[in-house]
Amino acid sequence: MADTFMLSSDTTLRVHALYSNHHRWLQSWLHRRLGNTFDAADLAQDTFLRILVSGRTPEAEQSRAHLTQIAKGLVVDLYRRRLLETAYLEALTHLPVALSSSEEERALVLEDLLQVDAALRALPPKVREAFLLSQLDGLTYTEIAQRMGVSFGAVRKYMLRAAQSLHSILGT
Repeated sequence: MADTFMLSSDTTLRVHALYSNHHRWLQSWLHRRLGNTFDAADLAQDTFLRILVSGRTPEAEQSRAHLTQIAKGLVVDLYRRRLLETAYLEALTHLPVALSSSEEERALVLEDLLQVDAALRALPPKVREAFLLSQLDGLTYTEIAQRMGVSFGAVRKYMLRAAQSLHSILGT
C-alpha cells in the first residue's frame, strides 16, 4: 500500500511557487555538476519530491540554498550507488557462468547492498569500524579491541549495535 500524505493548501502553494521559480535553475545547476541532462532532470525532481514529502518549504530568500543542500546529498547518493553497483557487477564477472543470476536477482541483491551501505553509514564511526574489521578483515573481537584501543566488552557492544541496525534495516 502506498504511503499517502496530506499537505495544507498553503504548503501546496509554497511548493508550487518554489518549483515554478527554481526548477529550471536547479536542473541547470545539476547539469553543470553531473554533465548529464537525464541525471540532472531526475535529481531535480527528486529534490522537489523530498520537499513535498517533508512538507517543509524554505523561506523565499533561502530557497536556492535549501534546494542546493538537498541536491548535493542526492548527487552523493547517486555516485555512491553507482560505485556500489559497479563493484557488484565487477564481482559478478568473476563468478562461474553456472552461478550467474538473473537481472531480477541482481537488482534485488543490489537493493539489499544499498540498504546495508546506508545502515553502515548511519552507524557511529567506532561501531562501523568494529563491524567492518570483523566482517571484512576477519578479525576476532580481541584483535579488534587491540587495534581500536578499546575493551573487549566495547567491541561486543559495537557488534551488537551493528547487528541490530542491520537486522532492522534488512528485516531479517
